[in-house]
Amino acid sequence: MLEAVGTAVSHMHEYLSHRAVLSFTGTDRASFLQGLITNDVQNLTDTTAVWSALLTPQGRWLSEFFLYATPDRILMDCPADHAEMLVKRLSRFRLRADVQIENTPFQVITGAEGRAVPETVLTSALDPRCEGTGWRAVVTEPAQGGETPAAFLERRLTLGLPDVMDFESEQTLALEADMDLLHGVSWKKGCYMGQELTARTHYRGLVKRRLLPVVLSEGTFPNEGGVIVSGEREVGDIRSRSGNRALAMLRRDAWSASDLTCNGQPLSVVWPVWFPEEMRS
Repeated sequence: MLEAVGTAVSHMHEYLSHRAVLSFTGTDRASFLQGLITNDVQNLTDTTAVWSALLTPQGRWLSEFFLYATPDRILMDCPADHAEMLVKRLSRFRLRADVQIENTPFQVITGAEGRAVPETVLTSALDPRCEGTGWRAVVTEPAQGGETPAAFLERRLTLGLPDVMDFESEQTLALEADMDLLHGVSWKKGCYMGQELTARTHYRGLVKRRLLPVVLSEGTFPNEGGVIVSGEREVGDIRSRSGNRALAMLRRDAWSASDLTCNGQPLSVVWPVWFPEEMRS
């Protein structure tokens, strides 16, 4: 009965209620963002999106977001809980730049590849992180034509793609969340906030843990919490989860361990296709 209720509720909205949309207008909007975020805003076109993050000066994660370009503005698909923080924090850097930052009532919808994008969207693009991610779109009206949040979660966990709940504010490094492997960091653009530590971590190979998709051979993950154990040692923790699939922040020295468990249940890493084979040990 509970499953039936959950299904009915999920169809009440087909948008990602945990995402919000900010608007950046003004002639300096692109150059303003270019100097602050991890990815290259110059890669934006009217048919492509850019995934990026805002870091602390020490290179720790503050928020992640998708950027879309329209003729008169840049739209930022960001975590709803971060929208007010992002407006305030980014506004501090405006100085004399011609850029206006506003929260909007717009919504974010998603769909698997092969599902038609509704004609009423304000803008849309393929999720740029890897193949098979489907599309994301910004809509101005109550969303119709998108998939349910539950369907998006299942695809995201299968592909190993992070969302806001997989990061820890002012703790997680961009590379720990695989932003380098999922086209979320540019190594060719100029300086941005947190760039020095991010580059040093990348070039010196100092990433000691990463976010990886995992699966239980039996049972399901708890609704919250969840520690991964190898022998007597805690080696990771569960982030997003659904059924027997989850994303886990896992120590590198435990990636190939054969005795991983969560709540006593055997657990294994499921290597996503985008994760380079030479990095899997």
